[in-house]
Amino acid sequence: MKVLQINVVFRRGSTGKIVDDIHTMLLNDGYKSVVCYGRKTKYIEKNIYKISTEVEAKLHALLERITGYSYKFSYFATRYLLAVIRKEKPDVVHLHMLNGYFVNVYKLLHFLKKNKIPTVITLHSETMYTGGCGHSYDCEKWKTGCGNCPQLKDASHSLFFDRTSKQWSFMKQAFEAFDYLKIIAVSDWLESRAKRSPILMGKEFCVIGNGIDTENVFYPKPFQELKEKHKLTTEKIVLHVSPSFSSPSKGGHFVMELAKQMANLNIKFIAVGFDGDASVLPDNVIGVKHTKDQIELATYYSMADITLLTSKRETFSMVCVESLACGTPVVGFKAGAPEQIALNDFSEFIAYGDVKSLKASLLKWLEKEKSEFNELHTIAAQDYSRERMYHKYLAVYKSLRN
Repeated sequence: MKVLQINVVFRRGSTGKIVDDIHTMLLNDGYKSVVCYGRKTKYIEKNIYKISTEVEAKLHALLERITGYSYKFSYFATRYLLAVIRKEKPDVVHLHMLNGYFVNVYKLLHFLKKNKIPTVITLHSETMYTGGCGHSYDCEKWKTGCGNCPQLKDASHSLFFDRTSKQWSFMKQAFEAFDYLKIIAVSDWLESRAKRSPILMGKEFCVIGNGIDTENVFYPKPFQELKEKHKLTTEKIVLHVSPSFSSPSKGGHFVMELAKQMANLNIKFIAVGFDGDASVLPDNVIGVKHTKDQIELATYYSMADITLLTSKRETFSMVCVESLACGTPVVGFKAGAPEQIALNDFSEFIAYGDVKSLKASLLKWLEKEKSEFNELHTIAAQDYSRERMYHKYLAVYKSLRN
């Protein structure tokens, strides 16, 4: 069996690491595996194809802003991708994240449909069933065809035109009569929404949660050197991890509000992914621009007494599972999927925006000792291992071949 995966990146970001994990395990089990990706580092390896140049990707982004269409460009990259699929003749094509200006999504879907190629699509965001939005938040226009988009710039980056209704129609047409297709949602919350979309209504669904390396990376680690680096002694540590602290959807402003209210307590907030001016941070907040690798990130999780989630919406939450696997409980706002995928005995979620209740929850959990969570890694590893994720995908691949 040969599986060809397509994703915006490879070996970086959450989806890029998932693609790499599946690719590696397929090869280890004696299957054939091919990866096509669009952006960033070019790997010179057998069966690994970077299909887009950065120049074409930038042109795609510019055309999107001018025309209002998000997924209709990347002519050369799309042509190359389809040529690779023809050449490799995979038994199954697995689509992950197709954003990032590297492929004409509609042309790809029509090609797979026309050629009756068994296809798996993992919904890592809401894009495929909304027709454009990665997160639709409180808007429900995706249920009826979009148009007059209330978050046009965030949804399509368009500077001039609202093409959301047309994009919705293009996506719906691409999925019509698409047999040999299995839709994977990374959480029950995401699946329940996708099933209500006219774009994907009636398709075959399955839920497979994202997996992480719980053996070599995300497990409780010694952290004394990290504490010394940040001059930490007896403080309780609240950790916030995000790709962009300043992004309103990630809720960094809530972290700052909590830090201000708790300034007189022996508590330090550490913000990994901080992208602002660190010189203006209050004394009880430490900004970390980024970690050098996942090992260092896991050490931050291990050092923390609690991990704080303040996102407005998450379709899964790698931060949640990474923290739990490192033996650190999670407190945060209800954001869709996190409150479903977390371990109930080691997490608590509050109504979004209720800072008063979130503060109370934080203080309650910070009273606990780290020794109370000695068994957390073992429990989390059973639910969140990449091996478990892989075997579920393998079963899906095999089912599509029958």
